[in-house]
Amino acid sequence: MPPKRRRFQRPLGERRYRKLFVIAVEGVKTEPQYFAIFNDQQSVIRVNCLKGSHDSSPPQVLKRMEDHLRQEELRSSDEAWLVVDKDQWTDEQLDQLHAWAQARNNYGFALSNPKFEYWLLLHFEDGTGIASSRDCSDRLKRHLPGYDKGIDARKITRDRIDEAIRRARLRDNPPCADWPRALGGTTVYKLVENILQV
Repeated sequence: MPPKRRRFQRPLGERRYRKLFVIAVEGVKTEPQYFAIFNDQQSVIRVNCLKGSHDSSPPQVLKRMEDHLRQEELRSSDEAWLVVDKDQWTDEQLDQLHAWAQARNNYGFALSNPKFEYWLLLHFEDGTGIASSRDCSDRLKRHLPGYDKGIDARKITRDRIDEAIRRARLRDNPPCADWPRALGGTTVYKLVENILQV
């Protein structure tokens, strides 16, 4: 007599809500790849990265976010973040993003000066003495040979992320009220801290 087959049945219950982070970025490759690192199915978070185009300015990043938020309403526990580079953007353009982030408790604005690669660089070194955007890229390539706007997620470990947060916090002392004005600063660590605290 063959053994009795057991029936597989999923336990009934409520599905746990996954906190949502909506992140609007300038880049089409680097930033979305980086934030995808935090999207695993076991996590209690979901990162929705709104990609830009190659000529994406801060006001365009803000418009993408506003359009998205009209379609998908955030719960009070969710967060929406604008992530941009300082590049050549004016203070007036960046003021718009900062003002938007101040409007609600679950909105945020993170800027890297000169660019997002500076945040990546902090995963590997302290990032002091950055002279230019090109210098930032050249130094990052020492740690990520062949880097061309794409990230090897295996190189971005939890220990490296923790080190980047620590280094960014040290450089952001006292914490800037809006965004880092000098080369060699980033507030992306605030967003990453929030993601990791869930």
